[in-house]
Amino acid sequence: ACTTCRACDEICPVNIEILDKILDMRRYLSLMESNFPSELGNAYRSMENQGNPWGMNQGERGDWAKGLDVHIVDPGDVFSHEYLYWVGCAGSFDDKNKKVTQAMAKLLKRSGIDVAILGPSEMCTGDSARRSGNEYLFQMLAMPNVEMLNGMGVKKIITQCPHCFNTLKNEYPQLGGNYEVIHHSELLDQLISSGQLDVSKATLEERVTYHDSCYLGRHNDVYLAPRKVIGSLKGVQIVEMPRNGTKGMCCGAGGARMWMEETIGTKVNDERAAEAISTGASRIATACPFCYVMLDDGVKANGVEEEQVKVADISIHVLDAIEAGERAALIPHAPLSELAANGPAGVQGFMQLAPAPGRALPLTGGGSTSTAVLDEPGDIHIDSSSLAGLSTGVVAPAPATVVPFDGPDNLQLIVGVGPGLETTLHDAGVTTFAEVVARGVTGIQDILPDFQDARVTKENWIEQAQAFLDAKARGENPEDFARGSQLK
Repeated sequence: ACTTCRACDEICPVNIEILDKILDMRRYLSLMESNFPSELGNAYRSMENQGNPWGMNQGERGDWAKGLDVHIVDPGDVFSHEYLYWVGCAGSFDDKNKKVTQAMAKLLKRSGIDVAILGPSEMCTGDSARRSGNEYLFQMLAMPNVEMLNGMGVKKIITQCPHCFNTLKNEYPQLGGNYEVIHHSELLDQLISSGQLDVSKATLEERVTYHDSCYLGRHNDVYLAPRKVIGSLKGVQIVEMPRNGTKGMCCGAGGARMWMEETIGTKVNDERAAEAISTGASRIATACPFCYVMLDDGVKANGVEEEQVKVADISIHVLDAIEAGERAALIPHAPLSELAANGPAGVQGFMQLAPAPGRALPLTGGGSTSTAVLDEPGDIHIDSSSLAGLSTGVVAPAPATVVPFDGPDNLQLIVGVGPGLETTLHDAGVTTFAEVVARGVTGIQDILPDFQDARVTKENWIEQAQAFLDAKARGENPEDFARGSQLK
């Protein structure tokens, strides 16, 4: 069954508009003969009665915004904001896509964008109805939307759903609705490029592959914006699937197939998810709510859990990276005064100092001085009688041997090792850089899932681990070494 992905139009050597013919036939079957898949009956009734194909209560459409500073406007008032955020049915009701909406709302707030939502007054754009041939239902949904938007004076609309984007931008003008419609991937690209959305500290040390949405790509020629958004994050590695761009593969949900099950052959989303997994990516980025749902289900159908490969919208990946960068920036190096307050264990937990026995090490700061005296190597006795106001510690120049703290290392400092793969390594007893080096390429590959083992050589895990070991031997903090050498 056709998913209206438009691949046939794209590849046709004589530019025949095949999709239009298919939609004409669907309209005839649906309206003249009432001949349509029985599974669509529920979606039709839900769109007609509840204003959304999920059949959810319209009063819950704005519930995702609870706890967020999001303004809900009344359709009877004049619209005084710069943008209307058209959330869409999936972003309002689907649990996965509510997270996308919330992430996007947070990013818009960080960027200082003046935006509002319609909440319970927003209805389905009618995309699924038109794609399946039910033109009557489409116009029944679209015309009140156009009347409401025109009455409010809405000029600019943000949408995260390519299906809403395509309908509002290209089809509502047929009914008198002319608006400046922008997809959230394009807006994020503009905000990041202009510096309005600060991603200078955003860090995502993961391999990411991007899945092209048919209605964003082939239908509206938006290919680069989502990739530029992901590519703006430090530490990220973007890898393309074999079928990408104009030749990208559909997720299987377009053309109202979202509301029907596949019963013949391999499911489209399962095949596409397997292709994404084969790239060795630890994250799959989408820019469409249907693609998000279909690929997430497909990844799980291939036996891969979220800890190994995370599927999410680009806005979630961006927010994750920004928040990770902010958390890293808020973790200072512990001052010796704090370590001294915890006694010898506190100092040794940071690093073990082993100069000649009996040598006093002055700790200075805040106008006062204390001493740490070593009677024997490794035994530290701190005179804390004058630690008041101590904020930094300076060790007097003296011959000393720096022995790094012997404990688990942060393996996520290795580019390509995310939380899921670090857990996999830990479960196999690999918790330090030294153990990574000792196991070697083959040993580490034996631990990883088959679809991830190529990353060990492609990303030079062993060489990275050795570099961190060398840094520790020089007395450097591996996290400082990682940030300075890999992410900037």
